[in-house]
Amino acid sequence: MAQTQSTFLHALTRLYPHLKPIMPRLIMGFFSALGASIVALAVPQVLKVLINDSLHPGGPSSEVWIAVLAVLGLGILEAGLIALRRQFVISPATTVENGLRVSLYRHLQDLAVDFHDRWGSGQLLSRAMADLNFLRRWMAFGAIMLMVTTLTVIIGVALMFSMSWQLALVFLAAAVPIVATGTRFRRNFLKVARRSQDQAGDLATAVEESVHGIRVLKAFGRGREALESFNAQAEELRETEILKARQLAFFSLISTLLPELALGVGLVLGIALTASGQLSIGALVAFFATAAVVAGPVEAIGMLLSMALTAKSAIDRHFEVMDTPVTIASPERPERPERPAHLRGALSFRNVSFAFADELDKDTPHFLLRGLDLDLHPGETMALVGVTGSGKSALLQLVPRLYEVTEGSITIDGQDLRGFGLEELRRIVSVAFEDTTLFSNSVRDNVLLGAPADVLADEERATAALAEALDVAQAHFAHSLPDGLDTRIGEEGLSLSGGQRQRIALARAIAARPKVLVLDDPLSALDVATEELVETRLREVLRDTTTLIVAHRPSTVALADRVALLQDGRIADVGTHSELLARNEHYRYVIASLDTGPVDLDSELEEERELGNELEDEVNA
Repeated sequence: MAQTQSTFLHALTRLYPHLKPIMPRLIMGFFSALGASIVALAVPQVLKVLINDSLHPGGPSSEVWIAVLAVLGLGILEAGLIALRRQFVISPATTVENGLRVSLYRHLQDLAVDFHDRWGSGQLLSRAMADLNFLRRWMAFGAIMLMVTTLTVIIGVALMFSMSWQLALVFLAAAVPIVATGTRFRRNFLKVARRSQDQAGDLATAVEESVHGIRVLKAFGRGREALESFNAQAEELRETEILKARQLAFFSLISTLLPELALGVGLVLGIALTASGQLSIGALVAFFATAAVVAGPVEAIGMLLSMALTAKSAIDRHFEVMDTPVTIASPERPERPERPAHLRGALSFRNVSFAFADELDKDTPHFLLRGLDLDLHPGETMALVGVTGSGKSALLQLVPRLYEVTEGSITIDGQDLRGFGLEELRRIVSVAFEDTTLFSNSVRDNVLLGAPADVLADEERATAALAEALDVAQAHFAHSLPDGLDTRIGEEGLSLSGGQRQRIALARAIAARPKVLVLDDPLSALDVATEELVETRLREVLRDTTTLIVAHRPSTVALADRVALLQDGRIADVGTHSELLARNEHYRYVIASLDTGPVDLDSELEEERELGNELEDEVNA
């Protein structure tokens, strides 16, 4: 993944459109914080007046109480302004954070599949959660306090010069090494902060992959190896975090030690100036009280600067994703068919070539498909066969435009897919994959995920569509789950068996009532008998639906109306199963190499259970 490099000002410019609606609140928060700092600087001035004018033999005690009340009032005012600053900025900062997170998620939904092929899910998760969460804290605290701290130091130094220019010069001399160190700190810390955030994203990806693949790790006894790999990545992140801490600690040491040393030297010089009558006692006390107020912001500059640099890196990481162009989008003016509901579903591939995006960047790209032509008649079921790696799955994913054709066109009823709006196209075309993905939701919600809006709006129709889809997919087991169709099936459906997941995914595709159904061997985990039942019910319910199915078993091929043979990126032959067996040697080779079909363990267990019940009934009888 490409890393975005930009200046801090450019990063803020990118963020500004999101901040613009809340700028009035942020400005009020800034002035509240600045007011609190000015009030803090005013306290030493009260002390100066108190010492010089009131604390002398025979002086009125009322002036002392007035000064005490003034300091108390200033303290209460400072606390109130700090609370006001938080009230002003916290809510709008969370609004910006939420807006950035939603826009990122929306953009991720729009990006083509090849983007998600390249990016680790942990990297995207860390950008959506950790980076934006830190950015919100920086907007609400770090950015405002960095500006306020800078102004506080400037105002404080000006007041110190007004009281004693000699002492102020000593204090100012300490700032020169701090500025020089800060320049180097900024450059080095920015690199380390970016490395830390990227490593955290990689670590999140490792955790996610391990959790999703926990069954595989346990089954193959590879938990120790996974732990060692994770430990190595975690150790790299730990070392980077230690390096960050060391750089911050060194800068904090300089920014804390030098002002303290300046105060020590200033104290000696101040006593000498007071003894010579060049400086009053009140001015001396006020100077060091002001220096103490200024010392806090100076010490905080390291932490605030590190926050700013980490925030800059978070902004860059956010816009790395947001700047990725959407390569597959709806046309500005979709060419809608006159009667979308009456599409016949004639699917045609014309001179279709396809290569993955990373291949197109090469001097001699490898085309997975080249000059492919194929026609499916309305309502026809066509099986697509070919050797492993011939491009069958890629061809299927071109139909709903999960990938875009490199050359040529795909049409439905003569209309190019690129003329449809994406939402409309994906209502017309429904997909079920071999590698099923279910969501952490109920069976009902998973099946009705792609159902038409008018069906979902009517509870009775939705219930009927759900029942029909489950029946066609032979997913009757769903009714016997602990909470029936309202059972939450767990993350990615891993609480179900492979065959159960496939049937739920197939039911989801059926419930969408598409005109074109694209199936990437979604029945591979079913036994032949169940597969035949599913195919029979599919023909009954979706008799007007054109179906293109990748077949990995002879039984699936035999149930199709026609078969297309994919060879060397082209359709080598089309015909019925028997016709191709008789005339095409490569087809006979492909059919001979197909799996005979795994048996669905769920069906076997159910049969064994039924047989056991029958035997038990006979024994009892």
